[in-house]
Amino acid sequence: MNVPRHMHAVVMTGFGGFEMLSIRDDVPVPVPAAGEVLIRVGAAGVNNTDINTRIGWYAKDVAEPTTISAAGAVASTRTDIGWSGNVPAFPRIQGADACGTVVAVGLDVPTSRVGERVLVEPVFRSPDAPIESAIYFGSEVDGAFAQFARVPARHAHSIVSPLTDADLASFPCSYSAAENMVNRAGADSNELVVVTGASGGVGSAAVQLARRRGAEVIAVAALDKHDALRALGASMVIGRDDDLAQILAGRRVDVVIDVVGGPQWPGLIEILRPGGRYAVAGAIAGPVVPLDLRSLYLKDLRLIGCTVLDPDVFANLVGYIERGEIEPVVAATFPLDQIVEAQQQFLTKRHVGKIVLRCP
Repeated sequence: MNVPRHMHAVVMTGFGGFEMLSIRDDVPVPVPAAGEVLIRVGAAGVNNTDINTRIGWYAKDVAEPTTISAAGAVASTRTDIGWSGNVPAFPRIQGADACGTVVAVGLDVPTSRVGERVLVEPVFRSPDAPIESAIYFGSEVDGAFAQFARVPARHAHSIVSPLTDADLASFPCSYSAAENMVNRAGADSNELVVVTGASGGVGSAAVQLARRRGAEVIAVAALDKHDALRALGASMVIGRDDDLAQILAGRRVDVVIDVVGGPQWPGLIEILRPGGRYAVAGAIAGPVVPLDLRSLYLKDLRLIGCTVLDPDVFANLVGYIERGEIEPVVAATFPLDQIVEAQQQFLTKRHVGKIVLRCP
């Protein structure tokens, strides 16, 4: 296809509220460098990290839940407020999730890739490179909230699927984060896995991915999500404000997959059996939690932080999608220009699954 010189995009102009999201149609289309491809974005998912980055939530002096200042002023004046500990450069096009089509390639990339339908692996890291070298799509480099995006060719994964662009855009960030946690925690068949925030994008993905491995899954979420989470494979749904230790008394929980943190966090450690594993990739209810070190060492627990993807996680995920082993959970779609409305609905946490933006 003929690639235009300028494109439609949502540009984040600084830290703060929704007023920092500028909808423009004069943004230069990026040119792929050596080893890169240019993709025409079909759809892009909405994630907590988009909001967290905009409000400066990653700064160490911020202790509030992600929803408290999400629509208001910048939450911090510190400089360590990006995923990587650095300040993102402005203007920045956000968006970690992308499904699209390759429309141009840089040097050293076969022209045969033009026309491929692809999913973008959202964490860019060269093989065998250290974790600290990782670059995050939509944070350290421009992302998917635009008509076009350039990405390293090795991170644009070819996919063959009858699913729509909106369906496929629900997978990359949430499902890779969930698979990374499930994989690192070593969740296995016949184990009992508790998933917090189970109605959100990462949580609903973790329910499916743990069930795919044969584990029994208990979901923690608002009880009005009960039927939807059972349909995804949860054997039980526990209210997010309920006493987990009391409800699960006598059950041996092998793994906790957590994206919530906050006041209920000590209960997650209490329910783990001796030798249990706790994996975390989010803290929407609050990032600062109390830990009794005696619980950690006397129960021989493993606490596992998960952000940078293990090498095979995304490629495996694409295989699961192509074989129909997992399914998309799309709660709503919005046109790209309605990103504020999409994020406002996202912040209500009343949905199950992902909210997705359709690119023009």
